Amino acid sequence: MIFFAAILCIIGLWISVYFTGVSYRWFSPDVKWVPKVCQLKESSCQLVVHTPRAKLFGIPNSVFGIGVYSYLLLFFLGVNLPWWIGFVATAMAVIRSVYLAYSLIFVTRILCPLCFTSHLINLILFIVLWRIH
Repeated sequence: MIFFAAILCIIGLWISVYFTGVSYRWFSPDVKWVPKVCQLKESSCQLVVHTPRAKLFGIPNSVFGIGVYSYLLLFFLGVNLPWWIGFVATAMAVIRSVYLAYSLIFVTRILCPLCFTSHLINLILFIVLWRIH
């Protein structure tokens, strides 16, 4: 279960770095290291990272994702970190994910596969942390 959780953290971290880079325009959405099927489309997913709901306190949600996934990856790799910090962080991420998923479906009306993937990862990581402690 720990190995699976670490893999999910790596995937979540990869998505967060990609979203952050697109959000800050550090690189274009069609970078070569992202498979075409996962790239943010100009007419849909790309719009998501620039909506007001894509930020919390003016900071892109993906930046918080980088922090949470990095912390959890270190935790699952055996670094002696308090589990409860990761648990609280993932609980907050799940709450935010529910809000964002609702927003994607009913407000923005854009079905962003990478967004929903990260929301699912947040939920799974929350459950894993719940079960191991």
